[in-house]
Amino acid sequence: MLHKKHGRTYYLATRLLPAWKRRHVHALYGFTRYADEIVDQTEALPPAARKERLDEWSERFVAGLRGGEVDDPLLPAVLHTIAVFDLDVDDFATFLRCMAMDLTITSYDTYDDLLEYMEGSAAVIGTMMLPILGSADPAAAREPARQLGIAFQLTNFIRDVAEDLERGRVYLPREDLDRFGLTPADLRPGNPKIKPLIVYEVERARGHYRQAAPGIPLLEPASQACMRTAYLLYGGILDQVEAADHDVFARRATVPNSRRAAVAVRSLLTRPGTPVAA
Repeated sequence: MLHKKHGRTYYLATRLLPAWKRRHVHALYGFTRYADEIVDQTEALPPAARKERLDEWSERFVAGLRGGEVDDPLLPAVLHTIAVFDLDVDDFATFLRCMAMDLTITSYDTYDDLLEYMEGSAAVIGTMMLPILGSADPAAAREPARQLGIAFQLTNFIRDVAEDLERGRVYLPREDLDRFGLTPADLRPGNPKIKPLIVYEVERARGHYRQAAPGIPLLEPASQACMRTAYLLYGGILDQVEAADHDVFARRATVPNSRRAAVAVRSLLTRPGTPVAA
């Protein structure tokens, strides 16, 4: 239910997976979403208190990895998934470390700095998912999986500029703002100078999608419709940003339900191994 409520695109896509894979994807989503909520949905608490909560939850997770009993509604499921697929626990440690960064870091000077953050907040999600999705060539599929995680994350940052500002965060790198003669204070509704910045970031995100596209035909046939759907729908958010003339303040860019359903059906009908149009 957590996945269905908060991750509509992912939830729709995972409905296209075999049921036995689906429950493991939900377990991973629950883990990552709950960590994110400790950071973002407890804003009445000072950062130190939120860090303490995240640390306590992380300690329970580590105890579970070591075989200890875990009194938690979410952790047993993800611990089971880690054991079943022998997932790399370093990916989980990297993810939790990046969640903690959001408590103290509110902006990034360069894109390389942002990529370092997205390595833990997004790229590792791709590598966590890959063993569940399955691939005949995991080594070849690994980098596209990482790139897809980054593409999804950067899409979020573009769509959610206004929401992130309300939290006191700017994920678009300062060097990019400088490139277009902007400061964080200029990120406000009605400022026409923002459009070239968003055009630039959309094209950067599309570059990551292009690097991710070759990985989808490498997945197990039963997983391809799921990830093809997620790829096209998340990329479709960028289409909606463009359709709004790159105004990320007027409304939150979302893909219409009619298109969501059409993409899912088309993905189901696409022969496994068919390249994804990047």
